Order: sequence, then C-alpha cells, then structure tokens
Amino acid sequence: MVHKKLMNARMALQSMQLKKSGHNKFAGYQYFELGDFLPQINEIFHSLGLCGVISYTKDYADLTITDVDDGTCIVVTSPMVEANLKGAHAIQNLGAVETYQRRYLWMTAMEIVEHDALDSSAPLKEEKKSPVISPRGGIGEDLPQEIKEFLQEFAISISELVKNGKAVEALSMIDEQQLEADQKVYLSNQLESSVRSAIKKAKVI
Repeated sequence: MVHKKLMNARMALQSMQLKKSGHNKFAGYQYFELGDFLPQINEIFHSLGLCGVISYTKDYADLTITDVDDGTCIVVTSPMVEANLKGAHAIQNLGAVETYQRRYLWMTAMEIVEHDALDSSAPLKEEKKSPVISPRGGIGEDLPQEIKEFLQEFAISISELVKNGKAVEALSMIDEQQLEADQKVYLSNQLESSVRSAIKKAKVI
C-alpha cells in the first residue's frame, strides 16, 4: 500500500507550483532548497497517512517512508560523505552534510527534478558591476553555500526558541557553535529584529 500512497504523494506534489529559492551565482542556475518543498510534502504525507523519518549512520543516510495504516515501508538510502568547509567547525561540517542528505533523499523519494550540476559548463561570464552594499556590508554572503544553508536552518531553531520565551537557551546554542565573525553576522541577518533584540537582552541576564 505504501507504494500506491507514495505515487499519489508524488502526483500531488507535481501539481503544486514550487519555487526555487536557491541560486548558484557561480554557474548561473537556481535550485530547490529544503524549505521550498518539505512543508508541502509534510502536508501531503499527513493527508495520505504517510510518515517520513531520516536517520544517519557513519556510512549511510536513510529516509524511511512508512504507511501508518498498514506498516509497510520504503527506504531510500544515500552513502554518507564528509564535508571539509574552510573555517567551519566539525559540528558545522556535520550540519552541512546532514542538510544536503535530507534535501537529496527527499528529492529522490519524491522524484523532484532540477538542474543537473554535472551538465553545467563554465560559469557564466558577467560584466563587472559595482558592489551592492547591504546594511551590513554583505558580510557573510561569500560563505560556502553549505554553511549558509546550515545557518539558515539554525536561525529557524533559534527563532523558535526565542518565540517560546527561551532566549537564554537560544543564546547558549549560538555560543556553543563557536561561529566565526562573518558567520555570526550572516546568522544575525537571518533573524527578525525582535529575535535579535531578545538575544541581546539575554546577554545581560
């Protein structure tokens, strides 16, 4: 039964107008980030009686899709790899790997098609333009995409803690990451002003 439900889920997702928020400026193409399709998949799975759970071992990452009505399941597997991002701590490298694994496992399971990076040729040549200066000078925008995706998801967790009245815990989580200066700025840029304000107040408690 799980196969039939998964196929129905794929068809339901296919009928939705998904937008790609990721942009590879180097090669000149857009791509799906996890947040572009996972909320829709969760809604579809809930309506069909499916549950997807991702687990990790040293060698593999698995996405187990289970039919909650009869217990049948499908397992999508991907081999684990290491990330060695410049200026990143071990936990950041792990976070980057797990973020990528989650994205690719779901894309495989749901047959989500996008740009094939292996088919891309040389990066697009663009005329030099005057730099666009953001309120924070663009600090952090040149971080590796893996780090930025990790920080984006980390910002969501931080925001949820703060909105639940746990600014001190959120501050502790940030300190534990031991982020570099540009990573801290990028993370701050992902947070609403009210969240940043709450964290700032937590520092003096």
